[in-house]
Amino acid sequence: MDFHFDLNFTEESSSLPSTISLLFFSFTFIFSIFSLSLYILRLRPWCNCDLCRSYLSSAWSESFPNLSDWYADLLRRSPSATIHLHVLSNLVTANPDNVEHILSSNFQNYPKGQPFSSLLGDLLGHGIFNVDGDTWRFQRKMASLELGSVAVRSHAFEIVWAQIRTRLIPVMSAAAMATAVDLQDVFRRFSFDVICRFSFGVDPGCLRLSMPVSEFAVAFDVASRVSAERAMGTWPVMWRIKRALNLGSERRLKEAIKIVNGLAEEVIRHRRQIGFSGRNDLLSRFMASTHDDRYLRDIVVSFLLAGRDTVASALTSFFWLLAQHPEVEAKILSESDRVMGPDRDAAASFENLRDMHYLHAAVYENMRLFPPVQFDSKFAVDDDVLPDGTFVHKGTRVTYHPYAMGRMDRIWGPDCLRFNPDRWLNNGCFSPENPFKFPVFQAGLRVCLGKELAVMDIKSVAVALVRKFQIRLDKPDRVARFAPGLTASWRGGLPVRIQERTPN
Repeated sequence: MDFHFDLNFTEESSSLPSTISLLFFSFTFIFSIFSLSLYILRLRPWCNCDLCRSYLSSAWSESFPNLSDWYADLLRRSPSATIHLHVLSNLVTANPDNVEHILSSNFQNYPKGQPFSSLLGDLLGHGIFNVDGDTWRFQRKMASLELGSVAVRSHAFEIVWAQIRTRLIPVMSAAAMATAVDLQDVFRRFSFDVICRFSFGVDPGCLRLSMPVSEFAVAFDVASRVSAERAMGTWPVMWRIKRALNLGSERRLKEAIKIVNGLAEEVIRHRRQIGFSGRNDLLSRFMASTHDDRYLRDIVVSFLLAGRDTVASALTSFFWLLAQHPEVEAKILSESDRVMGPDRDAAASFENLRDMHYLHAAVYENMRLFPPVQFDSKFAVDDDVLPDGTFVHKGTRVTYHPYAMGRMDRIWGPDCLRFNPDRWLNNGCFSPENPFKFPVFQAGLRVCLGKELAVMDIKSVAVALVRKFQIRLDKPDRVARFAPGLTASWRGGLPVRIQERTPN
């Protein structure tokens, strides 16, 4: 009996290496065939039009600094301001009538969709930016109740100005003695501290004189970049295979999300320990309605994406534009002196910010040219026809492109490429545009709930820094180049030189 057992064990053991070898070579063969097929398809795509060839070969990069600039050029030359990139099954539009149709008139036919949710699911989970239906409606209702509250807005305003006085101004003053500082990095750190204090009631201390490296911030950048690269690929199964095998970019994404999850879980655990009843931060208010930690994690990550990256992106491009348009900077400075008085160490009040119409116009003009989210996609549930006559097949990805829309002369006039805040003013007062012409905050039912808080944040930082410092580009001929990501980030950062203004 023992001999029989040993014999069977020996026979099974001797066959194990052969089985493993067979599996290994079978997998290698299948993967090689797949890779070869993919290579052939990339050389000879199923659509051989000029658009798809240029996209697949990156030939557009010979004439344009960014993919979005190529899209803007194509959309400008299209009679309908709509193009079809067949290789991505993607309709891209810069037509305001189409945008209104997608975001409002036929909203039910254009949800985020399962394909989009899959692309961003590892990072955003079931957070508000990545879901549809009842889950989206519940989160939006909760967020709307909180973000619309006067008490919450006052709380946010206090946090922003506390961070400006105690962190941002000291860091900028110290940087005035340095050769150059990466302004984008400073704004990301500032925004990260603000959103963590406002949304979760914790202070990560990312923006300090020592400028410590934030492992979480680095991980969040990696996760954002890789998630965006998934959407740019012409063969979606590729990233799924890489994820299943834990290879390359998908392995980096998995490692980054592990760090993101670790911070989110720690934030939730800490909040449960100290209690959340009666607290003003958004996480505490959501925790009062649910005990699902996975759901709370997705909310944490969604608020981080919305509050950190978009505000930092808008501030970076704003000061890049101001450095090239000192006449706009001078008008902002003059307006602030008139509204706030000569003491440039004073903090702006709600009323001060409300009365600075030119500053408000400059902030909007900046986002017209450099929207923090350069494009947004939906997926058609059923066949449809857009107002410009374009037929949309069921399942097609439909993208509206705010970056391109800001560069359309048929929308903004022949000076559309010019940074001109006056276009937003009517008799000296700020005059908003049709949101479907300016969909930087989306529009319709999915319009950004944090819009007013974000604009308040940007205006507060802008007026505080303009009154205290002269900020100039380290390289005056710097071209705007963006890295892949869910929000617009400057490739290589934005090195600047800072000089404190002399007191009045």
